[in-house]
Amino acid sequence: MEKVYFVRHAKPDFSVHDDYLRPLTEDGFRACKKVTEFLKDKSITKVYSSPYKRAIDTVRNFAEKSALDVEIIDDFRERKIDNVWIEDFNAFAKQQWSNFDYKLSGGESLNEVQSRNLKALMCVLEKNVDKNIVIGSHGTALSTIINYFNSKFDFNEFERIKNFMPFIVCFTFENRKVISIEEFMLD
Repeated sequence: MEKVYFVRHAKPDFSVHDDYLRPLTEDGFRACKKVTEFLKDKSITKVYSSPYKRAIDTVRNFAEKSALDVEIIDDFRERKIDNVWIEDFNAFAKQQWSNFDYKLSGGESLNEVQSRNLKALMCVLEKNVDKNIVIGSHGTALSTIINYFNSKFDFNEFERIKNFMPFIVCFTFENRKVISIEEFMLD
């Protein structure tokens, strides 16, 4: 049995529009200590992350205190919206959730994000049989993974969690099948 703790990043600085470089806010960095506190007794053996700075920084404190490296897996990155900043993110997100194949010319569909993230997850599970691991993640990427295993996780659920940063979801797997999904909101 494996436990995978997906950690959605802490609060980012939205004034930085570069997805790869967007840092955490000061509140975000403070929240990372809550992530560390939550994970410290979970027998974690490996830490992975999206290549985005905010995801790496959210799990870095835990990894350092646990004497673990953060291994970057590019396929855990967040969904690419387009080559330009989208002002009305909510309307765009709603359209994507109503049609998993919808995307802008320079972006990805939710089907593409889900497929990419699930492929990476299955590779990680294969390498970590009977282990507990952490994956630094993002709101949309994580939501598509939850949706894959629980089709009731839809746009309304995405909206419910969109301001939870950080947010942890623990998937328990047995033979690569999910046997439970638990959410943890860190106050």
